[in-house]
Amino acid sequence: MTFFAPMSQFDFEAGEVLLVDKPLGWTSFQVVKKLKWLTKAKKVGHAGTLDPLATGLLILCTGKKTKEIDEIQAQVKRYTGSIKLGFTTPSYDGETEEVMSGDPAGITREVVDSVLGQFCGTIVQTPPIFSAIKVGGQRAYKKARKGEAVEIKSREVTVYHFDITDLRDGQLFFDVQCSKGTYIRSLANDLGKALGCGGYLTSLRRESIGDYAVTNAHTPEQWADILAQD
Repeated sequence: MTFFAPMSQFDFEAGEVLLVDKPLGWTSFQVVKKLKWLTKAKKVGHAGTLDPLATGLLILCTGKKTKEIDEIQAQVKRYTGSIKLGFTTPSYDGETEEVMSGDPAGITREVVDSVLGQFCGTIVQTPPIFSAIKVGGQRAYKKARKGEAVEIKSREVTVYHFDITDLRDGQLFFDVQCSKGTYIRSLANDLGKALGCGGYLTSLRRESIGDYAVTNAHTPEQWADILAQD
């Protein structure tokens, strides 16, 4: 697909795969709604939710290409981001208020490397209660925001690569490749526990899904400009 083609060269009903660089603060649903309005396609779906506080690659499929969503979702995903040490939050990210958890002063690269192996390969993790997983027919985050008790089952996921790229000012910076269903917020929370000081996700960017990369994606505003060329 040629990304800078005028709208007349797209066939949204036959099916297109659109790569979107999701802005901070947008929900995945808002992106779908925006692109559905721009393309006038009857069917638009996304291949893997991104949280509002995450940015990066969101793959949208239109028309008959929506049949490929499951196949795209199953591919390996790559993320970069940061984890603040010494604090935790109920949502495992910045959506909820942070609580002091422990002193990260003694955390070095060597200390991190000594526990990192626990989070590579096939692991068991519990998704955050502030997530879109359905519990009793309702989204878990809706129940959690009401203060209701939420119990989410643990699941097996695969982490193919988990590298700490930097450690400075009480924050870990990482690059991770993982399977479908992996919650990076849970990785951040669990890593903080393993380090004994706590931690939560402060930034997250999806870099790629399989061979699809965010470097080839466009923001919703850029897509509006592209599709206006006719």
